[in-house]
Amino acid sequence: MDLLVLFGTMILFFAIGVPIGICLIFPCFLLLLVNPVTSASFLAQSFYTGVASSSMIALPFFMICGNIMDKGGISKRLVGAANNCIGGITGSLGIVTILACMLFGAVSGSAVATVAAIGAIMLPEMVRNGYDKYYATGLCATAGGLGIIVPPSYPMVIYGVTNNESIGDLFIAGIVPAVLVGGLLMLVNYIYCKKRGIKGENKFELKTALKGFWDAKWALLMPVIILGGIYSGIFTATEAAVVATVYGIIIGCFVYKEVTFKQLWVEFKSTATFSGGMMWTVAPATAIGLIFTYMGVNKAIASFFLGISTNTYVVMSLIIIILFFIGMFMQTTPAIVIFSPVLLNVAKSVGVSSLQFGVVMTIALAVGFCTPPVCANVFVAQSMTGLPMDKIVKPAIPFIGMLILALFAVAFVPGLSVGLVQLLK
Repeated sequence: MDLLVLFGTMILFFAIGVPIGICLIFPCFLLLLVNPVTSASFLAQSFYTGVASSSMIALPFFMICGNIMDKGGISKRLVGAANNCIGGITGSLGIVTILACMLFGAVSGSAVATVAAIGAIMLPEMVRNGYDKYYATGLCATAGGLGIIVPPSYPMVIYGVTNNESIGDLFIAGIVPAVLVGGLLMLVNYIYCKKRGIKGENKFELKTALKGFWDAKWALLMPVIILGGIYSGIFTATEAAVVATVYGIIIGCFVYKEVTFKQLWVEFKSTATFSGGMMWTVAPATAIGLIFTYMGVNKAIASFFLGISTNTYVVMSLIIIILFFIGMFMQTTPAIVIFSPVLLNVAKSVGVSSLQFGVVMTIALAVGFCTPPVCANVFVAQSMTGLPMDKIVKPAIPFIGMLILALFAVAFVPGLSVGLVQLLK
């Protein structure tokens, strides 16, 4: 009955278009009227504690850093470096798109921003060079999911804060899976272009490749500064976000000189607005997580899963299926805050570490960026091209399949995520 009140109210509010923050807050207090599992004052206090962590400060700084680097001409330099490096490989423009998404993801940490930044440059170029416009758009939408898989990743920050996991370790753990996903997407693109006779657009020249990397050197240094600084112990993830932002301002305003102080102010205001909205979501989502704990939902769900099977592969497969459905209907932040503690408890019961599960959940939710009805990446790609959504999703299916394949690989092979962390310690 209690869960019916909680989730029933949520679903009703979602259906009628109520803002997500209200959708999460109102059911909590309504539940207290039905079953006072805790006090209203404690619930209100949990709203504050959910966003009071110093690690949460990293989120707006990583966001503003990505925005500044995009506006500062970083994305086009990353594309240039990737294009010069790939050379005459079959389907090189598609590979460049994927590689550029990986590189920009290492700067922005946002899937939507990656689609917008790289798509704006690569979509017209791919169409001009013989790629089907629907295929090109589907590729950009799917490859944009690398934005939250390649560290730094804001879902990883949210997961780390919610589950008391090292954000630096999560970033390191995401490197190999990100490379795996990128490689599988490139494989699909290569097969597609091979069948249709789409050859490489230019020949590889060492001098040109080196020039491209030299032009993009300041952008390529960003992930080195972030990950190197965190893992060497020079600064925390929050401090790394601040350092990266200052670095981005210097590069965008004074080195490339493509960002004005007026634009900088606009980006600060935009990021503050977005971050405020995110906090409005995180706070009640944290409260819901506490309510689940008080009601014994975590233990009940764990017992349910283990009642089906105690086999790691079976349980993780069931969790992944659930995450697919969550990602299809819910935004990333509330999904992580509400469901990660519950599902992590189940994963731990079959021997999966918190670190590995964090990467699994991030990739699973990245699939949600490409699958209706939420599919934020597809909406961004659609707004850029004006193409019907179904025409974009269909050619993206093979790429989504590769995302899912990589997801199961990371879920079943712990070394793909935690191996590099263990190696560096």
